[in-house]
Amino acid sequence: MSEQYYVKLSELIEKLNLKEIVLSEEQRKKKIYRKEVNRPGLFLTGFHENFDPDRIQILGKTEYDYLESLSEEARNDSIRALMEQKPICVILCHSKEAREATKEYAAINDVPLLMTHKDTSYFMSALISMLNVALAERITRHGVLVEVYGEGVLLLGDSGVGKSETAIDLVKRGHRLIADDAVEIKKVSDITLVGSAPETIRHYVELRGIGVVDVRRLFGMGAVKDTEKIELIIHLEQWEQGKFYERLGMEMEYTELMGIKIPSVTIPVRPGRNLALIIEIATMNTRQRLMGFNTAQELEERLMKQFEGEE
Repeated sequence: MSEQYYVKLSELIEKLNLKEIVLSEEQRKKKIYRKEVNRPGLFLTGFHENFDPDRIQILGKTEYDYLESLSEEARNDSIRALMEQKPICVILCHSKEAREATKEYAAINDVPLLMTHKDTSYFMSALISMLNVALAERITRHGVLVEVYGEGVLLLGDSGVGKSETAIDLVKRGHRLIADDAVEIKKVSDITLVGSAPETIRHYVELRGIGVVDVRRLFGMGAVKDTEKIELIIHLEQWEQGKFYERLGMEMEYTELMGIKIPSVTIPVRPGRNLALIIEIATMNTRQRLMGFNTAQELEERLMKQFEGEE
């Protein structure tokens, strides 16, 4: 069974600056497991099928105006029915004040009742974005993640191939370290992977012969970053005599990670090669190719034109 991730309600309250209307200390510890949220408009009208109490329920201006259009008895019946489903949390948008009956039903049914001053669409966007990151499917890979020219570059390869040393060299050249040794990768959408370091080893790099160093203290805060999108994967491998390595780069290569294809290159490692410089060039070249410029194809076209001219 896959691991279930959660975020505590107290964390949502703090990060989204929510006002507490009905909330106990025990409710603050509630764990939220669902990324999806819900606006219970249909439920309030009487359609109670397919209601999921594990989703955060958001009451926006539309729901509020609908309830205001009802008689007091009908309005109370709708709110009571909603609270009796015991949703994980109910949030009012637009700083709408909760009626006393709403507070009472929330308290009776042990439902946290919160409020935000933001409009509904803006708040839902921020909430879903936060939940997508906090509850994202994730894996941990042995590697190094660095930011090079604003691009997240994941270095993969066997132990001892030089990933950490290359990362330090890149930091000295003005780039930033995100993670060394263990990279926690989250799938925050169907097209986006975000990498970070486990809290215990964040900003640390292990250099064989020296030991563990703190990059933030050695090079300053500008040399590190907590998270970054993974936009390029570079495989580092020991040079093998006689093995074919790409010379022109006609076709873009991809590595599939968590069901997402990420542009990738394979770089053979041997003494004398400046890996930091090569990675910088690989990053810029990949960005250029994604923008529609392929140097190898341009060279081929030039050669073909020259060949045809000679004929």
